[in-house]
Amino acid sequence: MFKKYDIGFSLDDPRTTLAHRDIILNKPFLKRLYQDWYKEFMNVAKSVNNGKYLEIGSGGGFLKEEFPEVITSDILDLPVVDKVFSAEQLPYGENELGCIMMLNVFHHIPKPYLFLQEAERTLVKGGKVVMVEPANSALGRFIYKRFHHEPFVENGPREIEPGNPLSNSNQALPYIYFERDLEKFRKDFPKLKIVSIKYHSPFMYVLSGGVSRSAMVPYFMYEFFKGLEKLLSPLNRQIGLFCTVVLEKQ
Repeated sequence: MFKKYDIGFSLDDPRTTLAHRDIILNKPFLKRLYQDWYKEFMNVAKSVNNGKYLEIGSGGGFLKEEFPEVITSDILDLPVVDKVFSAEQLPYGENELGCIMMLNVFHHIPKPYLFLQEAERTLVKGGKVVMVEPANSALGRFIYKRFHHEPFVENGPREIEPGNPLSNSNQALPYIYFERDLEKFRKDFPKLKIVSIKYHSPFMYVLSGGVSRSAMVPYFMYEFFKGLEKLLSPLNRQIGLFCTVVLEKQ
């Protein structure tokens, strides 16, 4: 049986986020998966020629170690981030940011439309938002609705209850904003263009055990399973558990 991690704190306790960070850093398979996602973040960020690089919801991750230029932030007051603020109110001026990066954060923002307004305001022309989020694939719906503590309500509203930054969520919010309600997105945010929505990672995160359980396979098999995912990539729209969304300010 795979080891289950008992953090001992509530999900919204800042100590839980720090414990998750330690788990990620000390699990080679999971850490490597994060590094692969971070590489994509860095490629998108460096494609923008000017502006500051900002990560939102940084607390549980380690992007700063891979990308020292990034400004890290979180809504929780954590010793591992540069700034503390809400994604709904960014402390930056107009046309100041080159890229905003988020890993499993968008679906925790109570009013995502406020964040998108702020992104539209603060990004330079040609600036980008890149995020990795749960995917609304057939396999994703099956896994998230049956085996994950966070809700996945693809026909739900466009916002969630505030107050609990980690335990309140709807994993389907990226689908709702960028796919289900695409025309509303285009109308509400005319300066933000959806560059791409890429479904991926059907089983790598599950094999890693995430932050809840020990890895199901040893680290030396990482490249094998990464190659297998590449072979299965034509099926990602049906089996991908995550999606990478890239927005660009026009």
